[in-house]
Amino acid sequence: MAGRSRLGHAGQVTHACPDPEDAAPADRFGSPAELADALGRTGYLADEGLATAAYLAIRMGRPLFLEGDAGVGKTALAQALAEVTGAFFVRMQCYEGLEASQALYDWDFPRQMLHLRAAEAAGVHDAEELERGLYDRRFLLARPLLTAIEQAPSVLLIDEIDRADDEFEAFLLEVLADNAVTVPELGRIVASVPPLVVLTSNRTREVHDALKRRCLYHWVEHPSYEREVAILRTRLPHVTAKLAEDVARATAKLRSLDLVKPPGVAEAMDWATALHVLGARELDPDRAAATLGTVLKYREDADRLKSMTFTAMFGT
Repeated sequence: MAGRSRLGHAGQVTHACPDPEDAAPADRFGSPAELADALGRTGYLADEGLATAAYLAIRMGRPLFLEGDAGVGKTALAQALAEVTGAFFVRMQCYEGLEASQALYDWDFPRQMLHLRAAEAAGVHDAEELERGLYDRRFLLARPLLTAIEQAPSVLLIDEIDRADDEFEAFLLEVLADNAVTVPELGRIVASVPPLVVLTSNRTREVHDALKRRCLYHWVEHPSYEREVAILRTRLPHVTAKLAEDVARATAKLRSLDLVKPPGVAEAMDWATALHVLGARELDPDRAAATLGTVLKYREDADRLKSMTFTAMFGT
């Protein structure tokens, strides 16, 4: 499937879904199970609760707010939803200090100045005419929110909203309520089809209730052992069934410990891949010890594992 992608401004990453003919319009899914099946064909295995939450968000036109530990698949769900619906994918990565102008739009000042000089050289000296020319749509740089509103249909991922400030949350609430952006020089730009909005949070802080009330909420759990095995087998077909089972079992054991950062699905996939690269067909204590850096990302967690018996933890 052919597609296109581009890297935009201020953390904006947008993708068009590979081919609209290869995807299904959002209203084509008759049930959560049908949506789950479509997601599964992209390699994303959603459990019943998550598939139901996503299905209802699509059918009700409500933002979907996903909370959960890092690495459980929140971001990947938004990408998979764009793929199965044929929607344009827009990602806005939140961070401390993110301002409205970085999320909405900006003016291309260098191009405006070139236009101004060219107009003056052509003999245009009327101030109002020059100003109108400066604030033409072709000089407007769309940031993630405006891109999602102008592209239809689109999936807008607002990633790690818990890292943004309270002021940005309040601003975002207004945009989500109206599905529109007002550019004073151009007027109000309204979405012809409201974007499907997915917000994610790793719960580094509590997001305000006002924003959550606008959304359908779902807590994304770590997958069960059986589902994690299925994920590893689906996403990493080169890994043996025994190795996938061993890694899923060992990852579940690690999550049962009081770690600074319990491993997510992404870490389990990295671990299985690393073991495969080393020629492993199953997990043994020696290889587990040698490859822990792919699954544990804090020294405190690694030190804790070193104090335990690896055979007891990872012996099969």
